[in-house]
Amino acid sequence: MVSARSAFPAAPELAVTRWFNTGANPTLADLRGEVVVIEAFQMLCPGCVSHGLPQAKRIQHAFGDDVTLLGLHCVFEHHEAMTPVSLEAFLYEYRLTFPVGVDAHDPGSALPVTMGRFQLRGTPSLVAIDRAGRIRLNAFGQVDDLVVGATLARLIDEPRGG
Repeated sequence: MVSARSAFPAAPELAVTRWFNTGANPTLADLRGEVVVIEAFQMLCPGCVSHGLPQAKRIQHAFGDDVTLLGLHCVFEHHEAMTPVSLEAFLYEYRLTFPVGVDAHDPGSALPVTMGRFQLRGTPSLVAIDRAGRIRLNAFGQVDDLVVGATLARLIDEPRGG
């Protein structure tokens, strides 16, 4: 018999070329056992600036150490404008303090590597990963805070062996 939980797909590993706001290079393998939230964004994306990133800050404030929040800068347009120097200034100006990685880019692909691995449809996207490393929420666009909060509360309350 297959349990409902085993039906959730395993989260693929992140492909990040550079991290900001952390001295470490976080990997999902290293974060196994924690509830992980990934906010995928572009700094020139209006929905990211008005909805996705403010929601990520609310998640950070509301859940604190109960979740590990990671940002993923997924550049799939305006490459010349969205450089690491620009991103560093953006993170400072918007007071984003959680770790943010720059998604690796394959020259032969229109989409960044991690964005493709997670089958993200665009930005902003929110991904929640349970303690066992399974994707439990993969949402594109504006996601209601109540949906996010309820999902994260369930994941936090699941048994650690889960």
